[in-house]
Amino acid sequence: MTANLASPDAKGTTGRIIDPVSLMKIKSLELRAKVVVEGFWRGIHRSPYHGFSVEFSEYRQYSPGDDPRYIDWRVYARSDRYYIKKFEDETNLRCHLLIDYSRSMSYGSGHYNKSQYAGTLAATLAYFLYTQGDAVGLATFDDRIREYFPPRNRPGYLRRLLLALEATPQGKRTDLGPPLRHIAQILTKRGLLVLVSDLLTSIDRLEADLNYLCAGGHDVVLFHILDPAELNFDFDSPALFQDVETERNMYVDPFDAETSYKRRLEQHLTQTESICRTLGIDYHLFATDRAFDLALLDFLHDRMHQRKRLRRRAGKKHRGTA
Repeated sequence: MTANLASPDAKGTTGRIIDPVSLMKIKSLELRAKVVVEGFWRGIHRSPYHGFSVEFSEYRQYSPGDDPRYIDWRVYARSDRYYIKKFEDETNLRCHLLIDYSRSMSYGSGHYNKSQYAGTLAATLAYFLYTQGDAVGLATFDDRIREYFPPRNRPGYLRRLLLALEATPQGKRTDLGPPLRHIAQILTKRGLLVLVSDLLTSIDRLEADLNYLCAGGHDVVLFHILDPAELNFDFDSPALFQDVETERNMYVDPFDAETSYKRRLEQHLTQTESICRTLGIDYHLFATDRAFDLALLDFLHDRMHQRKRLRRRAGKKHRGTA
């Protein structure tokens, strides 16, 4: 694979942005994830965001008296500082990746579709978490759960997750209610839930559907994935459009439909963001031409802020009982 994976807008982020079009030419999903994560590790050391990784990974800085046998020399090589990985009983990060495989995710105006982008994003997060020693699980769904893997961190488990992410959308429609309710019922421990979906579902039911996840006290991150054509509606001639979920055909003149479409889309996005803010969900809107590095950066940014919120909450609780 000799494609140029670096794009010219690398400055100011992680130092090395990976062009998703070039990345998606790599057939192996595992290799795609590895390219993103390793590129991110290299770039983060040279960027203003240096330090995200060690805080996220539950490392603490080495102190005199600590057993030097537990120094992580790989982190030292990246940061030039001594860090010790916290023991398993000091951290309980369990992550479930919840990936929408409804038929609407099969749409793509370019060389790949939303489902392939979502699968690569999920694989990147899984690879990153797994290599940090955290437990990663997966649920794929349309109007019901299709495959479920509980969070684990053991040899060979990551490959099973990645194989499941290579599936193609089969479901008829996007219906978040039943699968999210099912997930909420089977989760017995609080953890991190990452939902990846195009959210092409009724906005009237969205708050109730997402609340299934939040009601259990889980930390929820939402990646809202849309194709650039869905966001921009940059069609320039009348055409026959087909709803991929209902298979209903509709003749559309972009000149007549553009204003109404963009107004309704803006309302949908605004309401979605407002619902997430109300529920305490970290919300990110991503077009499928956006670099995966930036998704990983947003993810780490959320985790750092979540930890700060928890520390402040714990500090207030401690002062209140003193």
